[in-house]
Amino acid sequence: MKTIAKQSNRKAAFTIVELLTVMSIIVILIGLLVPALNKVRIYAKTVRQNAQFHSIEAAVELFNNEFGDYPDSSPMDPPAPPGSDDYCGAMKLCEAMMGWDLLGFHSNSIFDRQGRDASGALLYVVTDLSARKGPFLPPESADAVEVQDIWPGATAPFLPTSRVLCDVYTRKLTSGKKVGMPILYFKANTRGRFHDPAMMGAGPGSPTENIYNYWDNRLLVRLGQPDVAAPANVHKFEDPLENPPDRFYKNTENFKITSATGLARPFRADSYILMSAGYDGNYGTADDIYNFEWKYRE
Repeated sequence: MKTIAKQSNRKAAFTIVELLTVMSIIVILIGLLVPALNKVRIYAKTVRQNAQFHSIEAAVELFNNEFGDYPDSSPMDPPAPPGSDDYCGAMKLCEAMMGWDLLGFHSNSIFDRQGRDASGALLYVVTDLSARKGPFLPPESADAVEVQDIWPGATAPFLPTSRVLCDVYTRKLTSGKKVGMPILYFKANTRGRFHDPAMMGAGPGSPTENIYNYWDNRLLVRLGQPDVAAPANVHKFEDPLENPPDRFYKNTENFKITSATGLARPFRADSYILMSAGYDGNYGTADDIYNFEWKYRE
């Protein structure tokens, strides 16, 4: 009887082998689950980015209906001398959608980085909003930020206060701001006939003019991806879209069109292109998002 009583008072317990086995299974399951969750998170962001593009496209069409044309995307500041590429396509898109001060686009604007008209008068300091159109996007959801919030202290040649529309892939920067990367905007040149990086320098009216010009946002891309770990003002300047710049033409080439002459054609040859840097924050990589269906080409 004593022996039986002693045996019944014993507490059940796992052996060390059993514990290690269970822990190993848990580790394996976590290892399988984390990548799956990361893919779900990336997919959800992609859906949000496409939804943002749809909103911008609807807004751009409203602008087109109002003014009879799509917003300009050339990198030049109109009153400045030739070669002053300091007001790029991404910034002009933001002005067209929101206005220079986010209170609507002024109908007399010539897309000058200071917000002036053809006579040099400042437009966005007037309190009378009767000449304004829009904003074409809701200000609270437009993600319009100043470039100095993305690249503090290193925005040259752009004005630090120039604004861009940012994508949904936000990240916390060393400046303390949590923002995405600028949405690049390229307006189609309907006079152009080519889609060739060797012709990027062809001026307006040239017989070798491209439909899209990578230079419209080139200097903005050259600012690089903001560094989230290093001290402020430290950036990566070797963005894949910039080095080499023919990556833009590969990514935007319409692979569904074949030509006996060998001439390439871009997507959306009669309107415009929107581009997000995607999850990794680098333009020119396979996770970029465009406002059309595309595939990465090596």
